[in-house]
Amino acid sequence: MTQLSEVATDIRSKNAGPFWITVDVFLPDEETYHRATTSSLTDPLAIGAQFSVDPDHIRVFPLPELRVIKISLPRPRAQGSRGERDMHAGQQFVPLLGIHIGS
Repeated sequence: MTQLSEVATDIRSKNAGPFWITVDVFLPDEETYHRATTSSLTDPLAIGAQFSVDPDHIRVFPLPELRVIKISLPRPRAQGSRGERDMHAGQQFVPLLGIHIGS
């Protein structure tokens, strides 16, 4: 099976306010985009397991005209709070790299 890290043209994460993170997954073509949107990448249960977040709090926004999947989830700690390690949420996409999107 193909992992997301092998096919995405870009994956980035960033702040979506002090309490949320957003992850943008850019895909190279329609076929890969379709495979990704029918995989666990768009399943809140699978994403929740990767980030230890309640799946009811995860939002997935497929954007077919851009071949992008946007995922929003709550931060484990508020931005800038004590013990928070990634102020700009720039490394929060890493758990998604190993998600299988089919071959």
